[in-house]
Amino acid sequence: MNRFDRITAILLQLQAKRLVRGPGLAAQFGVSLRTVYRDLRTLEAAGVPLYGEAGVGYSLAEGYRLPPVMFTREEAAALLTAEKLAARLADAQTARHGQAAMDKLRAVLRRADRDYLEQLSPHIQVVRPGPTASAGSDVHQQLLAAIATQRVVRLQYRAGYPEACTERDAEPIGLYLGQYWHVVAYCRLRQAFRDFRLDRIEHLRLQEETFAPRAETLQQYWAQQAERRPRDTAVVRFGPEAARRAQDAKRQYGWAHEQPAPDGSVEMTFVPGYLPPLAAWLLPQAGAVTVVSPPELRQLLQDLARQAYQSFGSSSSTCGA
Repeated sequence: MNRFDRITAILLQLQAKRLVRGPGLAAQFGVSLRTVYRDLRTLEAAGVPLYGEAGVGYSLAEGYRLPPVMFTREEAAALLTAEKLAARLADAQTARHGQAAMDKLRAVLRRADRDYLEQLSPHIQVVRPGPTASAGSDVHQQLLAAIATQRVVRLQYRAGYPEACTERDAEPIGLYLGQYWHVVAYCRLRQAFRDFRLDRIEHLRLQEETFAPRAETLQQYWAQQAERRPRDTAVVRFGPEAARRAQDAKRQYGWAHEQPAPDGSVEMTFVPGYLPPLAAWLLPQAGAVTVVSPPELRQLLQDLARQAYQSFGSSSSTCGA
């Protein structure tokens, strides 16, 4: 990135955020902190009303805005893809917000670029299987608001479909998408952090009560969960395609961390509470995964494969002969 593009990108960051910090900009653009400070002085010299406080960061004067920037076709296409993802993987209200944002984006594009997006749109489809929030549900939006404003949510939650529904107050810290949408929150009923699936929330209400901001993050929650499991670990090497397929489900089997290799394979470390479910998940990926350790997991896979062959591999087991 040349200096002009970098200074423009820094100005966009200042417009998009209330506060930006020099070290963060240096890491984002791959330059030294001294270079970032020089770029900020260039903006000030150009008349940009920039305010800085040592140890805090930089911000623009309230109300200062530049005219709308022009998107490249690649940037517009990336946002179109995001709109498609929101329409398929988020709740109905979030999908509507995404579509409204894209309509505003289209309004500032050149006519040729609008035509380009219209031509491209039918060729981008999101066909990922799995449930989304029910039509008209605003659970996702309410949780985002609760996280942003540190507000307590009251939810009616069914931990498993056969189980009774319980009402509880929770302090949410983050959302993530695996096979389902989840929210991680401090559950006041259980007096601990819990992972809630959004499709099992039967009703949610945003409370007026606020809670003190928490230092915990999703990454810390996952690390703590791994620490609580038995310390037996399993190390499995996934081929490139198998590693991509594993991303949605890996945390269900005690995923702790992973190390990519230059050839595209990924070595994942699991801390499972019980090896058989991990073995059953790995079995259909035979040929695409390699068990590094422990030998017990390898033996479980061999036993499962032998049972499968005995059930389905012998012609003598067919019916109606």
